Formats: sequence, C-alpha cells, structure tokens
Amino acid sequence: MVTPEQFFELLLKELEVHQEMQSYYKFLGEQGSFHFRRNYFVQRLKYIFQQVKDGHNLNILDVGCGYGTTCIFLALNGIKAHGTTLEFYFESINKRKQYYAQFGNTDLFTCSYENLFDQPPAKEVYDVILVQDTLHHLEPIDDALRIFNQSLKKGGRVVSIEENGNNIIQSIKLYKYRGNKRIITFYDEKLKKDILLGNENIRSLKKWSGLFEKAGFKVAADSVNYVRYFLPMHYKNADPHELLQKEQLIQSKPGWKREYFFFGLNFVAVKQ
Repeated sequence: MVTPEQFFELLLKELEVHQEMQSYYKFLGEQGSFHFRRNYFVQRLKYIFQQVKDGHNLNILDVGCGYGTTCIFLALNGIKAHGTTLEFYFESINKRKQYYAQFGNTDLFTCSYENLFDQPPAKEVYDVILVQDTLHHLEPIDDALRIFNQSLKKGGRVVSIEENGNNIIQSIKLYKYRGNKRIITFYDEKLKKDILLGNENIRSLKKWSGLFEKAGFKVAADSVNYVRYFLPMHYKNADPHELLQKEQLIQSKPGWKREYFFFGLNFVAVKQ
C-alpha cells in the first residue's frame, strides 16, 4: 500500500524530473507555503482513498482527471480507474505512467480525451464517479448530473472534491476575476468545437445538495468534510501537524467558521 503521505514524497521526486509540472503543483517554490499546500493535497487524497480503498472490484470514472495524479495514486494501490479530460495535460499522462510504473501497476489507470456531453458513459456501468476540482466547470450542470445518474449503478456514488462556494475570501477573489460571468464558452483545438464551461462557478454545500437531489441523488450527511482553514501566513513558525489537527476540530463543528472560512468542500452524493 502507498499512503497519501508516501505518494506525496514520490510526487516531489517526480517534479524534479518532470519540471514542467512545477508551476502547477508549486510544491518546490516558496518554503513558507510548502506545508500549507502539502496539508491540503494529502487531506484531499485521504478523503478520496477513504471512499474507495476497499473497492478493488469497483468500476471508477474520474471526470476531469487533469494530470491523472489521483488515478495514478489509486493504481499504485491496486485500484483501477478510467479518467477523462479536456486539458492539455493529457499529453503528459503516458510519460507519468511510465515514471510511476517503477512503484506499481500504472496500467490500472487508463485515460481518454473527451467531452462528457459528447460521449456520455454507458448506462449503469460505474460504481464511483470522481470529480476533483471539476464539478464547478461542468455546464449545463443539470445535464452533467443526469449523465452521472444514468451511468452509475444502483447505489453508485459521486465523490466531489470542490471549493466551498460560501468561502468569503475566495468569493471576493473570484468576483474580481470574473464578475458574475459564471458560464463561458471556449474553443477546444483538439475537438474542433465550442464547449460550454463553468467559469470557476463554485457553489455552497446547500446549492450542491439541491442540484444533486434534483438529479436523483442524496448527499450523505456523514460524508461532508471541509478542508483548509488556515492561510499560508499561519504556517510560519507553526507545527503543520498541530494546525491540521486544529482545522479538523473546527470543521467537525457546524458554525460560521466552517461555513464561511474553509476553502475546500468534500462530499459524496449517492444515487437513490
């Protein structure tokens, strides 16, 4: 078994080889933000692993898999997954698989460049759909969730790793960045067509729950998890493990701190 912490160390070594990824992960940059980024990365990976760790027979789809990092981690733990993406990162995935093949069977991870709406998955074939930093990009969102519902088996789950739409700081930053223009169109050079895209269209847990319920899902109350409360400045001269413990204590209690000041939001929606 490769733990999230061990995988993080492997990723750091990989970044020295595949240097073009350093600007994306930013782990080898400023030392002041290293533990801030590490805690966030490991926490989210732990959450995903918790949902699928006993599922070596699960059929998993990772929508918007990006560089394929999560699927590579799952593969090293003997878990099969197929990823789809519309990112230029797609060209890097094969060489990443070759690199990590020294640590496990990366053939368990397959990937394709495709648009969810053009090529919906077959009906009732998947047990788990992962959407990591992707759900807020899918538009029309109602159609995306309908496709998820159709492609999942009975009792199937959508594991969502998202930004918290109620986070005050992030909401202000995004408003300055895109105003109220939450949905845009971009031209995909590979597919040669215009594609609708959620423009950092993040939402609160309440809004996501309503959208999922409308599509025939139920968000599992015990699956809700908030991450990243402390900012990089809090990590200066502080024990990162202690900060992580404090964060977990704060997020375990409903209230304004959890609702409006945590950056990340994780939850599982179960097909009814």
